Amino acid sequence: MAEKLAWGIIGTGRIAGIFADGVAHSKTGSLVAVGSRNQETADKFGDQYKIPCRYGSYEALLADKDVQAVYISTPHPMHAEWAIKAAEARKHVLCEKPIGLNHPEAMAIFEAAERNGVFAMEAFMYRCHPQIAKLVELLRDRAIGDVRVIQATFSFHAGYNPEGRLYKNALGGGGILDVGCYTASMARLIAGAATGGTFAEPIELKGTGHLCATGVDEYAVAVAKFPGEIVAQLSTGVGVAQDNAVRIFGTEGHIYMPTPWIPAREGGQVKILVQRKGAKDVDEIVVDSSEWLYGLEADTVAANIEKGQAPFPAMCWDDTLGNMRMLDMWRESIGLVYDAEKPENLTRTVHGRPLAVGENAKMEYGRIAGVDLPVSRLVMGCDNQRTLTHGAVMWDDYFEQGGNCFDCAYVYGGGRSEAVLGQWVKNRGIRDKVVILDKGAHTPHCFPDRLTAQLHESLGRLQMDYLDIYMMHRDNPDVPVGEFVEVLNEHKRAGRMKAFGVSNWTLERIQAFNDYAEKKGLTPLAAVSNNFSLARMVDAPWKGCLSSSDPESRAWFEKTQTPLMPWSSQARGFFTGRAKPEDTSDEELVRCWYAEDNFRRQERARKLAEKYGVPMVTIAAAYVLCQPFPTFPLIGPRQLSETRTSLQALDIELTPDEVRWLNLED
Repeated sequence: MAEKLAWGIIGTGRIAGIFADGVAHSKTGSLVAVGSRNQETADKFGDQYKIPCRYGSYEALLADKDVQAVYISTPHPMHAEWAIKAAEARKHVLCEKPIGLNHPEAMAIFEAAERNGVFAMEAFMYRCHPQIAKLVELLRDRAIGDVRVIQATFSFHAGYNPEGRLYKNALGGGGILDVGCYTASMARLIAGAATGGTFAEPIELKGTGHLCATGVDEYAVAVAKFPGEIVAQLSTGVGVAQDNAVRIFGTEGHIYMPTPWIPAREGGQVKILVQRKGAKDVDEIVVDSSEWLYGLEADTVAANIEKGQAPFPAMCWDDTLGNMRMLDMWRESIGLVYDAEKPENLTRTVHGRPLAVGENAKMEYGRIAGVDLPVSRLVMGCDNQRTLTHGAVMWDDYFEQGGNCFDCAYVYGGGRSEAVLGQWVKNRGIRDKVVILDKGAHTPHCFPDRLTAQLHESLGRLQMDYLDIYMMHRDNPDVPVGEFVEVLNEHKRAGRMKAFGVSNWTLERIQAFNDYAEKKGLTPLAAVSNNFSLARMVDAPWKGCLSSSDPESRAWFEKTQTPLMPWSSQARGFFTGRAKPEDTSDEELVRCWYAEDNFRRQERARKLAEKYGVPMVTIAAAYVLCQPFPTFPLIGPRQLSETRTSLQALDIELTPDEVRWLNLED
């Protein structure tokens, strides 16, 4: 960089001062501003660290046009809000660990960085020190053979203070988030480097710990298994001092790191001790650095601004996301849920603003007979969000993008999905602003009386009086179609549903339903939800599922103009790039979508993706949207990035010739 990177600091606690010293001793950084919650503390901090601009609010610091990068050192529960707001202010972000309270918050931070084109990194300063690069080198060179056991400990005795940061539930206290995150990140790095990669994800994790009176973990341990038959023992705590070291045991020796977490804060030497099998002496490897530890961290940010994230062994986005998932697993295993994460308390968006459709939302809408609101053309599937922390981040974002239709079902998650969705709608106070599509009467309970019983149960789970759209999840040909027509119309008249439809029904039964309704003067089907996608469904993912991608079905929908709300509209990942003829690792993907004609469609989608400058999966979504009959594709994103690529399809107006070309069978 031609000029030094201009840093601002949000928060004025102890770690903020340590980072301020680090920036002062960095090669690339200059500390120009500090923001606090009041002017007095900002001035005091500014005087101590010779910072020219002092702001009595975080917002004022973010408004400073001269600040290029922001270091966020607030208490844990405030990390996500201010990291997102910093990204939206076009500031590069270095956020103290843990980057958020949980994985969904971390995901929201990185999505904000992606959408705003800024750098973002979680501040694990030890990853920026040359000691870690040397450790990775030793592991990849198999200095101790095959790694078998990792022991990582970071624990201290802070002294019990229920109002202090380390013990207070409202501040995200406890050992796992404060320093256990180090041990998890180290184990993932070691397991990844030992197996020839970068970082590894745990196959399983079991933990236990002691929750103190405030409900946070005073001390905790975990055992994790990684690929390559590697196991890790992790120990952490804020209420007990332990030997804060890392030990790695392999088939040909072991490695001991006595100072893994804070290696030479003001520069100097650290040692890695290697005991090789059969050797009498310990190999003492000295790592010398004249740079200050937190200065190295600041320099790592500056060196990678253009890339948006730092390279391994510093914390890239996927590394942080995996680490947060691991911490979530650890906390779940010991029953640690913060009060702020409890469903009844999740009333704020992750960025802290009231939920509202964004000014630049580009959602398109259509009409479905009987539904009061215009319906968003892309429908959010709600079977992947089993916790409200995850669901709230996903659904808030979708709503802000203009999405208003949510698809759920009686059987999803054993009822959990309906409960989570309903709680979110209640917490946000938006029942009159959303379209709820819910399904019931799944095999083997596809009978009129079971439909009624399940409908009442679903409404209870959702905490709602009515559904905007109800759909039968399956058909039962043994039941005369008229019985289903009558019961659905009965519930519509009673106000329990505004409109109804069917899912996984044949054209013959759909037509019979509508013919009966017309003859009796009753309401016909408002919509159908069968599979429809660019890829032909070779085999059904679930028993009893039907597709409408065949020529006869397409002709029927074009003739009748019946709205189609297709599930698996993007062929369940077939167009993401992971489906390749030689890759048969995903058994369901192979069984349901692998066929020569589908791979030809995939290749055509790839060519159009290059033409339009979008991911291939976006073309798959655009294909469904650009049919000559009304479609409302159901999407099932698990990550915000997947929502983003789906929404990009709204910008793609495929011509009729392109639609036909994509679906050519030869």
